[in-house]
Amino acid sequence: MKGRIDTPQDRWCLVGIIFFILGLGTLLPWNFFMTASLYFQSRLNSTELKNGTAVRKEYHFNNWMTFLSQLPLLVFTLLNSFMYQRISEAIRIAGSLVFILLLFILTAVLVKVDMNQDLFFSVTMATIWFINSFGAVLQGSLFGLVGLLRQKYSAIFMSGQGLAGTFAAIAMLLAKASDADFDSAALGYFITPCVGTLVTLLSYLLLPRMEFAQFYLNRKTKYEEGTRDKLLTDGKPLENGKPNGHANGAVASTALYSISQDEAKLEISPDRSEEANSSAEKASVLEVFKKIRVMAFCVTFVFTVTLSVFPAVTVDVQTAFPDGRWGRFFIEVCCFLVFNINDWFGRTVTTKIHWPRKESCVFPILVVARVIFIPLLMLCNVQPRSHLPIIFSHDAVFTLIMALFSMSSGYFVCLSMSYAPQLVEPKDAETAGALMTFFLALGLSLGAALSFLLRSLV
Repeated sequence: MKGRIDTPQDRWCLVGIIFFILGLGTLLPWNFFMTASLYFQSRLNSTELKNGTAVRKEYHFNNWMTFLSQLPLLVFTLLNSFMYQRISEAIRIAGSLVFILLLFILTAVLVKVDMNQDLFFSVTMATIWFINSFGAVLQGSLFGLVGLLRQKYSAIFMSGQGLAGTFAAIAMLLAKASDADFDSAALGYFITPCVGTLVTLLSYLLLPRMEFAQFYLNRKTKYEEGTRDKLLTDGKPLENGKPNGHANGAVASTALYSISQDEAKLEISPDRSEEANSSAEKASVLEVFKKIRVMAFCVTFVFTVTLSVFPAVTVDVQTAFPDGRWGRFFIEVCCFLVFNINDWFGRTVTTKIHWPRKESCVFPILVVARVIFIPLLMLCNVQPRSHLPIIFSHDAVFTLIMALFSMSSGYFVCLSMSYAPQLVEPKDAETAGALMTFFLALGLSLGAALSFLLRSLV
């Protein structure tokens, strides 16, 4: 006998909105943190008098900020791939959000606190380290969580992440246009991600109350229960041809989930309990990696190419029309705003378009082909330069290259991250998500390291 339970509907797309907010919340704090770099430099790189001589102490804030953001992101993303088996999802996600919120409250408070520069630098660097550590755990856990749902929700989640960068770019533009002092601008920056992180936390707490989300997220619970049932019945004597795992010799029917992208049904099949319990055992990390290795390569390569020139090379591009107000806003508009808007658009498009398919060999070929953007951007009007000629000097050409560069980055990253959980069993979706987040961080780190070399070659 086989029963069927129809899938609940995502009424008013509330679950989609929640995952969009979760995606936004994962990157919103760090993006706003970076936009306050002028504030940090103003507090650190001041001139001191020593023996009647003015001495300027240089902290190299941007260099240390980059290093202390990528290193914990890479390390803790890897740790999260193994930690998820020992620490519950709720503790990892809610706990990370709470600590990120507390760290940003601390940072906002320090805006109005006078303190020694060395101490302020140390506290700021520690904050950067811990924010990215908790952020790595948060992203890996959420990627695994959204991987349990249909593919479009992974795209929605990634779209939310892309919009966080757009918010930061707009904030940077507004700060440049305003006459506010550094302290006031920084206070506004840090209050905004505090509110955003709090909204993200409340959205996550609301998620289990949504019937549609419960249906999909409970699949992991069913698989875990199947594993425990198998351990309880393993080695027990048979009674009437069934394992005697209970006092009356009866065994509950195993729930087998058959989920398609268009429809999901719950099938109950008593005669396949042994097969289901066997499949309920989670695969090892290595076994999961073998199934998603192509997608892992793709997301690593995309971010390596992207971070190798953005923003290390692109931020030094100068306008062909330096006179007037346009020169003041050129980089904010044509570099940061254009990149983030088109990156977000590329991620959003994947909710409707899924080409190439995950099985196609065209997909990794197109990902590798993005390497062409590296020389194209290096041949723009990057200043100062010592080796390469300027081929694309006009602002419109640079803007067009940036638009295609960022749109392809967002599109292929989102496809890679959403395809990976589909290549494994639902019980292994969280492992796949955590691994993909590690390779995402690996791509960021490789790109950041390569950027120093590429900038010196211009």
